[in-house]
Amino acid sequence: MRSSSALHAIDALDARLLDLLSTEPRAGVLEASRRLGVARGTVQARLDRLVARGVIRSFAPTLDPAALGYTVTAFANLEIRQGARDAVTAHLGSIPEVLAVHTITGQGDLLCQLVARDNDDLQRVIDQLVADDDILRTSTVVALACVLEHRVLPLVHASAPPP
Repeated sequence: MRSSSALHAIDALDARLLDLLSTEPRAGVLEASRRLGVARGTVQARLDRLVARGVIRSFAPTLDPAALGYTVTAFANLEIRQGARDAVTAHLGSIPEVLAVHTITGQGDLLCQLVARDNDDLQRVIDQLVADDDILRTSTVVALACVLEHRVLPLVHASAPPP
């Protein structure tokens, strides 16, 4: 039986391919094969395998909420009624300004990442959020600045063997 880490391992070529596509997402399969020094079919097969395994979740562009006018980021810690997670999740999913929701340990049940156009708009979003009777208590903090953006590429570099 293979270990869980073996099933999810990537090799040096996978890492180089992921690095290339992360830094230059417009590079196509042909360009990637030229830059990596491997056959086009090899690149395509690797991409197909990485997509099938869920390593590559999307080829969609990364969108910036601030560039869309949502300059305020906040995090709301929600305490919810026991057994109501699915209903609350559906409610949160109906609010466009809710970007992500995580179940958590510790105080609270869900941690939500929110965006708003300004502080007044954040109040509107929070009011919409707490309109669900299954949300018992909230605590919200406003992010002042992001000092380290969401990243995954360092994990790729750390998990791949050196070439």
